[in-house]
Amino acid sequence: MAEQDLVDPVTRYPKPPFKKQSQPWPGLAGKMEPRPDHGETSYKGSGRLAGRKALITGGDSGMGRAAAIAYAREGADVAINYLPAEEPDAQEVIALIKKERRTGLALPGDLKEEAFCKKLVEQAMLGLGGIDIIVNNAARQQTRTSILDVSSEDFDATMKTNIYAPFWIIKAALPHLKPGSCIIGTTSEQAYDPSPDLYDYAQTKAATMNYVKSLAKQLASKGIRVNGVAPGPIWTPLQVSGGATMEKLEKFGGMTPLGRPGQPAELASIYVQLAAADASYATGQVYGSAGGSGQP
Repeated sequence: MAEQDLVDPVTRYPKPPFKKQSQPWPGLAGKMEPRPDHGETSYKGSGRLAGRKALITGGDSGMGRAAAIAYAREGADVAINYLPAEEPDAQEVIALIKKERRTGLALPGDLKEEAFCKKLVEQAMLGLGGIDIIVNNAARQQTRTSILDVSSEDFDATMKTNIYAPFWIIKAALPHLKPGSCIIGTTSEQAYDPSPDLYDYAQTKAATMNYVKSLAKQLASKGIRVNGVAPGPIWTPLQVSGGATMEKLEKFGGMTPLGRPGQPAELASIYVQLAAADASYATGQVYGSAGGSGQP
């Protein structure tokens, strides 16, 4: 076996200051500078998820894309959901999944609609021949200086995307999940240490952490595990499409002990671990990855 060189986490990836940049919501990873690393060239699989079937929301970019690439390289078939505007990113992911000779399903649509969430599960079940991994990762994040700047429409869109959609998806999928299946939610350090300008988003991440712990207890006797991943500041399109101010974007991740934002690729192995059968005693857990500043 080849020896692994030590990698310094401080200098591994770009540090601030970053170029000021803005994209319309929901943003594309392919247009970011620098481009995020989702493990496209670095993640190496070892068959840990051979034969598994995963549905990942927000699978076009960010942590969802990193998980999709890693799952395919670990031997899983993968369906990804994303908004139609994110099609260019999504097609890159599907190509990477198919390169591993795994089934890759592109299922665009708006998770704010209950009917679509039900249809999404049905399409994934049909296209993959079942589901045994659900990653509820898609999220809406828009920075607002004051609560007075958060409209009811804004608030509703964030709640529907981040809280209602996982509820609808889990309800639709649960009757089909067998013992050994798992559900993974993407929460955040915002659940523990909320930023003042992410009033609505931070609430949804606290809710995600809570449903992970509640549902894990509810489903334990059925042999279905439920866990969460809590990222810190990660370099994704969320940040450049309204999720951060230009001032915050320039310094993004600089306040962490590692002095930089994380890259989606740095969380891929966590999503794999939580889905793998050898993590069979881990349920109701939240695994953090926040550059030294997170609290879970």
